[in-house]
Amino acid sequence: MCILFIAVNQHPDYPLIIAANRDEFHQRPTAISAYWDDAPQILAGKDLQAGGTWMGVSKLGRVAALTNIRAPGREVDNAITRGNLVLDWLKGTCEPSASEKSYRQEIGQQRAFFNGYNLLFGQLDNLYVYNNFEDSFIHLEDGVFGLSNDNLDSPWPKIMKGRDALANACKETGPLDKNRLFDILADKEKADDATLPQTGVPIEWERQLSSIFIKGETYGTRSSTLLTLDQHRNVNWEERVFNSSGDRENSQMFSFNI
Repeated sequence: MCILFIAVNQHPDYPLIIAANRDEFHQRPTAISAYWDDAPQILAGKDLQAGGTWMGVSKLGRVAALTNIRAPGREVDNAITRGNLVLDWLKGTCEPSASEKSYRQEIGQQRAFFNGYNLLFGQLDNLYVYNNFEDSFIHLEDGVFGLSNDNLDSPWPKIMKGRDALANACKETGPLDKNRLFDILADKEKADDATLPQTGVPIEWERQLSSIFIKGETYGTRSSTLLTLDQHRNVNWEERVFNSSGDRENSQMFSFNI
């Protein structure tokens, strides 16, 4: 289902920081992040079951990431895979402002064909969040944001906790401590029952899903990704991949300039 923490113009050296976890069933086949053979401008992991991706960036400066909206009573039969939304944006090559406008129209017209989602998309210096249930577009101005399985900045404990932690990390003097950002994503502390959201899933699931990093035998955090853009337009991507025990089993890093 995924969780994203986003800092826009909050760190003196990094105009954009995105720290993200991908949560998924462990049995779902997945390829680690890499440049795609059939679209070499795209850097992303790949969902080998449906063919799309949950988060990626392109060498043209496009970025997109997806979170599902947790709403079991509103599931659509034969829905289109949501991972295509990220991929469709990353594959674009036309002028950014024109493509953003046409893409907004396209996903708005097709929103009923998908199960609930939030889509972060845009250029690395000009980001939007679209919610298909609300049919709403939010332009991300300067600030720190949290996005999980409800609306942007919903007051869920893990959203507020991670957002505050990222904001504090951006205020520290000296070089950005990337390990500290990964520590934010690695937080396994569950919320108290009294603060849990009520999203229509059993209380046991609400508890399990209430931590930033989800550890479970069948479902949990599969990977953590840190994407940064610095003042020199250098893009850095680091991904850490985890097994069902929550142990890191792989990692990869990429850098390029836009």
